[in-house]
Amino acid sequence: MLPTPSTSHVDVNLVYEPAEDSFLLLDTLSSAAESLFLTERFGQDPRLRNRDGQNPSPLVVEVGVGSGVVLGFLTAHARWILGRNDVLSLGVDVNWSACQASTETVRLACQSASNGSHESAPFFASLNADLTSTIRPGTVDVLVCNPPYVPTAEVPRALEDCTDGENHNPFGEEANLISLSYAGGMDGMEVTNRLLEQLPSALNPKRGVAYILLCEQNRPEEVVQRIRQWGAGWTVDVVGRSGKHGGWEKLQILRICRGGQPVSRAQ
Repeated sequence: MLPTPSTSHVDVNLVYEPAEDSFLLLDTLSSAAESLFLTERFGQDPRLRNRDGQNPSPLVVEVGVGSGVVLGFLTAHARWILGRNDVLSLGVDVNWSACQASTETVRLACQSASNGSHESAPFFASLNADLTSTIRPGTVDVLVCNPPYVPTAEVPRALEDCTDGENHNPFGEEANLISLSYAGGMDGMEVTNRLLEQLPSALNPKRGVAYILLCEQNRPEEVVQRIRQWGAGWTVDVVGRSGKHGGWEKLQILRICRGGQPVSRAQ
């Protein structure tokens, strides 16, 4: 079992604390089935080279990086999950505190991996930005997102949009920062719908893949059907599920792919 990155330094008053959804992503991405899928898609098999004879380093982006536990896990264990160490990782979050916390989480995870005598993947940074707005189109090879999925009356605005100097309220700011991580608006899908709209332009057109977490009240079956209507070249599968705990918090992870198919080891 691959070790989970430490998040003991994270201020849980400002940043979403790793929970069942975070650990479901870790378990899914490191499962034998997904590790095989990702290795066959991005590993260093000579058959994966492009027309120029190259197999570029994959760019892994976590949108809504939060504590950084998922990105730290992927970065530190890239060799086992994606079949190579030269993976480039990047985090994105509208919460600046999450950007700071996740940067430290990834640093510690990579340091721990190095102490364990294996090389971790390079980490760029965590960007303070909205979804994929600051990422060059067509460059993301693996996108991971645990979005705000809880149905709420509205989606909170980012902190810079809802505070001013005269009405500064640090307790209100803390509550707002945490709510950014879970409040998904109508059906819990307002942020996720925006991300889905951006996937066709954000993902690498030949090999891009996204892992997006949904809960039962997000109506995942309808989301799957919508993606299947995007046309040829797109596939979507449920690759992770939480245990049956009852209630609406039952979780699923969708794997959304475009472009070429993995090389079969049977060839």
